[in-house]
Amino acid sequence: MRIKAAVVDKKGASFEMRDDVELAPMQADDLQIHMVASGICHSDEALRKGDAEIGYPIVLGHEGSGIVEKVGPEVKNFKVGDHVVLSFYGCGNCVNCLRGVPTQCLNYAANNLSGVRPDGSAHFTENGKDVADMFDQSSFTTTTVVRERNAVKVDKSLDLRKLGPLGCGYVTGSGTVFNTLKPRPGQTIAVFGTGAVGLAAMMAGKISGCTTVIAVDVVDSRLKLAKELGATDVINSKSENAVEKIKSLTDGHGVDWAVDTTGVKSVMEDSIQALAQGGTSACIAVTPNHVDLDTWNDLCTSDRKVIGVNMGDAVPQIDVPRLIKFYKQGMFDFDKTEKFYKFDQINEANADSISGKTIKPVLVIDPDYEPGK
Repeated sequence: MRIKAAVVDKKGASFEMRDDVELAPMQADDLQIHMVASGICHSDEALRKGDAEIGYPIVLGHEGSGIVEKVGPEVKNFKVGDHVVLSFYGCGNCVNCLRGVPTQCLNYAANNLSGVRPDGSAHFTENGKDVADMFDQSSFTTTTVVRERNAVKVDKSLDLRKLGPLGCGYVTGSGTVFNTLKPRPGQTIAVFGTGAVGLAAMMAGKISGCTTVIAVDVVDSRLKLAKELGATDVINSKSENAVEKIKSLTDGHGVDWAVDTTGVKSVMEDSIQALAQGGTSACIAVTPNHVDLDTWNDLCTSDRKVIGVNMGDAVPQIDVPRLIKFYKQGMFDFDKTEKFYKFDQINEANADSISGKTIKPVLVIDPDYEPGK
């Protein structure tokens, strides 16, 4: 099947819209998805510019939403016409998947970051040559084929254009708080970086009952939105020392929990220095940068912890519906971070994401889609 897709030909190349990409035939547990929209994530940019590499040419995108067009004979939970959000693929059979942590799937890299389908076949071809995929999904397409485990069914009354980023950015930030840190009511949290992931973490801290929720960024407009979305305090670290300010807001103690979404060396280190005795910092950005620590003074004597979290330790089929419930109740207004772009504006949208002009660009792939239908 021939589709339209945004292709990156080589490391650092711009996205090129192509009409001659061929989609692989469906397999027994596949869904063919008519794509409605897709968020753009910083992970897409990391792969485009080569901070991490799967292979080129490649079709990126992993925050897709769409409508099921066809189902394979072994599909049990979906039918034609279902509305879905797409996320990562967990094999479902390894020990970590079976204990309910598919983000730690022992086959995670092979299934999501190898550039090929789980059975090793190409997801896409162009002029007879293989084109790599991302997350066994590749949502920067008009049509894609995914495994049943990639998909989460959502209510048809919701606007599909808004929902795609729930499959990665929003579930990563919120899941880091809900599933991994698990703050208790009355505790304190600081989030460094108020992009989509950071704001999701911040809103999750608020929902969890943290009474001090601090947002740290260098862009005043983002901090203003953070305040609107539930931050009790905001810090522009260009003009204030974030660590000193955080300690002044917590009676000199520091915060119980911190989340860094920036991947910037100095900021990650600040997230650790801002911790209270016994505090934990989750550094979750896709970054090539490292941190320098005095393990005795920074960690041991203060009993602090630094952890990594992949995809918010989420089970998308559980976490995405939970976020939608919070959204319906006005507790998780993720759509306030979004801005729509036409599919062929992908390079502009990506540039706006990189610059920070737009927190969460969303490509509207099907311009004829009407919400609620």
